Amino acid sequence: MPKMNLDWTTVHDFMRDAFMGVGVPADDAEIVVDVIMESDRRGIESHGCNRFKPIYIDRINDGIQNPVTNFEIVKETPTTAVVDGHDGMGQVIGYKSMQMAIDKAKEYGMGMVAVRNSCHYGIAGYYATMASKAGCIGITGTNARPSVAPTFGVEGMFGTNPLTIGIPTDEDFDFVIDCATSITQNGKIEYYERIGEDVHPGTIIGQDGKPVEGDAGAALKMIRNGTAALTTLGGVGEALGGYKGYGYAMVIELLSAALQDGQYGKALDGKDADGNKVPYHLGHFFIAIDTNHFLGEELTRKKAGDIIRSVRNSKKAPDAERIYSAGEKEWNVWLQRKDTGVPINESVQAEFSKVRDDLGLNYKFPWD
Repeated sequence: MPKMNLDWTTVHDFMRDAFMGVGVPADDAEIVVDVIMESDRRGIESHGCNRFKPIYIDRINDGIQNPVTNFEIVKETPTTAVVDGHDGMGQVIGYKSMQMAIDKAKEYGMGMVAVRNSCHYGIAGYYATMASKAGCIGITGTNARPSVAPTFGVEGMFGTNPLTIGIPTDEDFDFVIDCATSITQNGKIEYYERIGEDVHPGTIIGQDGKPVEGDAGAALKMIRNGTAALTTLGGVGEALGGYKGYGYAMVIELLSAALQDGQYGKALDGKDADGNKVPYHLGHFFIAIDTNHFLGEELTRKKAGDIIRSVRNSKKAPDAERIYSAGEKEWNVWLQRKDTGVPINESVQAEFSKVRDDLGLNYKFPWD
């Protein structure tokens, strides 16, 4: 069955009703769905509908993620807060935390919220964009289940740990850099498995210190059972700067666990000593910096726009069509997809149908 497009309204309504069907309150379900759909709007399919069932619905059904989010403020000052998410919906925790950071920044110039005991919060760029739309610089990161090896190591000791920053500009899209500190991420390997694409050379290392190549599904199983690990930005060793990716990954790990006394490393594996599924207990952090507490949002947006345009207008490589800035390709994807809908691959089609049937929802999909 080929990939098919499904209109945005149907995707939204179906996922909202499905989340409500497994116990997520209506307002929270709207947040969760919006974060998931933002990935598909930007063309980041590894974090969109591809993760609707296996990462969210299944974890709720398995009892390792709470559909009702208990957003507990453990400690708060005018500019900071520590939040315990009690293993609720990561998107809800992320949305409320970044909004809290933005509110603090608007009043005091800067705000930071550190989170413990959360779950997968979706596309990190969503939260950075929340800040940039509000005229703030937004910074966020999260730790994740251990699947990335340190430089000179072959064991997964920390997650793909994205470092994500959004900066307001005067263009149609803000500058948003949202990427893992590993060369690739688990979601991309999962996506390769779904579409039958092999893993890319140099992105995974085996316990023998040699690259893992070939079938993505087999590589994913090796990562899951600890016989292989993803490599950091820069790749294996130090020659191409792998220590830089390692260092930045550790920054995210520390900010996602040290300030809030959260879990880290092997404790985020999602399994207990007997191999039973348990909550992931992830940590996040959210920072907002209000541009109006400097020289103003309007000036910041124009200056930022001038800077990225000067770079885009620099001399291109002979075979290059153009130079892009972070957030631009994602904006172009949205312009292409806003009228055509969400591309749903064969695997996700089956997952949508199963969730619909399991919950008794009244939806008819084009692949039926």
